[in-house]
Amino acid sequence: MKEIVTVQVGSYANFIGSHFWNFQDELLGLADNPGSDEIFKNHNLDMNVLYRSGETHQGIPTYTPRLVSVDFKGSLGSVNSRGTLYNEAPAPPGHVLTWNGGVATSASEPLKKNLFLESLYLEDEDVGNTGFNSGKNDSRSEIQDKDIVECLETGVQYWTDFSKVHYHPQSLYELSGLWMNIEGFDNYGVGRDAFSGGLRGEEINERLRFFIEECDHIQGIQFVVDDAGGFSGVAGEFLENIADEYTNIPVLLYSVHSPDTSMDPKSRKRTISCNLHDVVSFSRLLAFCKLFIPVGLPSLGKSRTSSFLSLKDEKPYHTSAVYASAIHSISLPFRIEQLGPSSQSSYTCGAMAVNDLVQMLAGQARQNMVSILDVSMPAPSFTGHPVQQYLLENLQPLTPEIVENVEDYQAVESMTVHGVYGAGCQRASISEVKDAVQAAYENAVTRPKFSHLSVARCPLPIPLPFPSIFGNLVGQHGELLDTPISDSASRGSLEVHSIPMAARLRSSNAVLPFLENRLGNLRKFGIARGAPGTELLRNWGFGKEDLEDIDETLSKMVMTLNPYSQESSDSD
Repeated sequence: MKEIVTVQVGSYANFIGSHFWNFQDELLGLADNPGSDEIFKNHNLDMNVLYRSGETHQGIPTYTPRLVSVDFKGSLGSVNSRGTLYNEAPAPPGHVLTWNGGVATSASEPLKKNLFLESLYLEDEDVGNTGFNSGKNDSRSEIQDKDIVECLETGVQYWTDFSKVHYHPQSLYELSGLWMNIEGFDNYGVGRDAFSGGLRGEEINERLRFFIEECDHIQGIQFVVDDAGGFSGVAGEFLENIADEYTNIPVLLYSVHSPDTSMDPKSRKRTISCNLHDVVSFSRLLAFCKLFIPVGLPSLGKSRTSSFLSLKDEKPYHTSAVYASAIHSISLPFRIEQLGPSSQSSYTCGAMAVNDLVQMLAGQARQNMVSILDVSMPAPSFTGHPVQQYLLENLQPLTPEIVENVEDYQAVESMTVHGVYGAGCQRASISEVKDAVQAAYENAVTRPKFSHLSVARCPLPIPLPFPSIFGNLVGQHGELLDTPISDSASRGSLEVHSIPMAARLRSSNAVLPFLENRLGNLRKFGIARGAPGTELLRNWGFGKEDLEDIDETLSKMVMTLNPYSQESSDSD
């Protein structure tokens, strides 16, 4: 087994993480449920890659994510930062011997659990805190489930409001002194200072060290950061420490943006600040990871990615579910169980480690460390359509600021397909998927230089707290229908129990606009004579030499992907 430690930094990153871990918890519950589909009992995924086994002080076995989550103080809502398994209440404050005056204690009432969290509490009392429950296989009535779904659709405020997972006491870290809705926590500089202030940086590093040092053969760190504001500065400093202390552990970085952070700034000053934040954040985070994956469209709900979805951009609960689904799919190869050289599984193929993916996508001649994430959700069946239409054309980008339909004969791709339907309305076999993908590339106008394929027959399970974002052309098992199945525009976990998925990471010159925009903004607002953002960058800790280094790095990346881009940049 090769372990992965997951890190989530920032509010939106934790929204995505909450959905991601719900998928894993659902897989565990379905595999343990005698009434489940055989495909879930034989998913051939090694959950120990993401989870750790332990026990409480009372000797009760536990199974928790190998996770470090960083967020604001108060971001956990009604959930205790120590989790629920270990029941470790904080020690009461002792008497201050140097003070002889009176002592007044102020305490706020704990937030009330919503209907979903209350139902989890009742389940735990019934089944003994196992942490393996599947949301649809318990004693709750249908009416109560509907009430829970409605409660979540209208009332999610914190990412813990819909989390069905038990966490280890070392997992959830709140930044002391920085509360939710804090004003001004919107740029790289303030985040950098927050990490360095007090003992925060040391405490966060210690949390990560706890999980890494108990690993036998760690394969990498899966790092998700809310990159729109100060949390990118927190992540940048954290990543630098990781690079210094764990030199040989590759970091796979997802830089995520929610749609509401893409709204037009209200002033020119704010526009300049946002553009320069994107530049320095990208350059710093890129410097300390092996592969950088930008995720977050300006409008997910209006994009082609959401052709069969019905979601609201203003709801992080909705949009984060799509991004979490894609990350779940693209990370499946890291946990596919590898059988012996003479054995083949009928449920999975295409296992690879994090470092294998990094070397494939970023280790080629162009050294392109920025990859594009595409997804097909739900993925269509392998029957009834031309091969290239139902497979490649349904993969739509979740990465912003890219050019589509570009010819790149040096492109490299890694694709994951799981749970898709083949002939006879049955889950497609491994060989069916392989043949379909091969045929798709043979019929495509352009094909990548190299493509790796991972396949799993197990679909994406839809747990109870998943939002109602499926359109009325999506069936119970994610099949795409010819006619609407209901009058309702959206369907949720009570109607859709699993969906087939396809996801792809690609290294391509389609990412050029993303790089060129950052290079252009750096020169226009930060380096040019009389640039309006020079003083702002200096306040963030970036001097002239730092900006020149960033300029050189971005220029080389642009030149590598397109030698002619430099000429146009210089002539502006």
